[in-house]
Amino acid sequence: MQQTTLRIIGQTTRQQLCRSFSTTRLSAMSHIGGLPIKYSSEVKIEHLPTAFSASDSRFFDKTTLKVTGPLGERTMPIEPFVSLEFVQPNEQQSGSAETQLLVSVGNSAERKQRQMWGTTRACINNCVIGVTEGFSATLRFVGVGYRAAIENGQLALRLGYSHPINLEIPEGLKVSVPTPTRVLINGIDLQQVKLFAAKVRKWKKPEPYNQKGIFVDDETIRKKDGKKK
Repeated sequence: MQQTTLRIIGQTTRQQLCRSFSTTRLSAMSHIGGLPIKYSSEVKIEHLPTAFSASDSRFFDKTTLKVTGPLGERTMPIEPFVSLEFVQPNEQQSGSAETQLLVSVGNSAERKQRQMWGTTRACINNCVIGVTEGFSATLRFVGVGYRAAIENGQLALRLGYSHPINLEIPEGLKVSVPTPTRVLINGIDLQQVKLFAAKVRKWKKPEPYNQKGIFVDDETIRKKDGKKK
């Protein structure tokens, strides 16, 4: 009898907790995807109907977006359910001289389309920033004898190994070594800049005991105390 009473009380409590939560349908809007992309007249954006790739089957149904600016040109695929709307300056009530690009999807209630909505908008915005301002990453070498140099078009790293490590510089990136313990990576593609920085970093990841290694940008690591006898 006591167990039955406890079971009834437990069910009643769960029902009360369930009623306390709101049953209102979640909004299908995307906070990132709904933001307009503003760019000046020095940037040209074209949405081409041609497939992004003629050899890769993953991109046969995706159109091509081409972004051209002072620093170069970027292209990216656009999903078939993504729509792009260009708002010219004379159509804006604010009187701004910047053109706006609005990104939308066919069915924002569908999970994949809602996910790609914000992703597509962020990638397009990165393309605009890349061809106008560019992206950069700074590598700091902390450790006795750790240094870098540009030799024969390659990035040569000396990190305490018995031999130097030579890394090919990817096409489209500009790598400079202002000081032996600092490397600057510049490019118009954010992914390529950060990817190459990560490839360099993996050869000597920062360790928490002596805090030595290769640090990217403002990266910090909490110092750990060694084992005490």
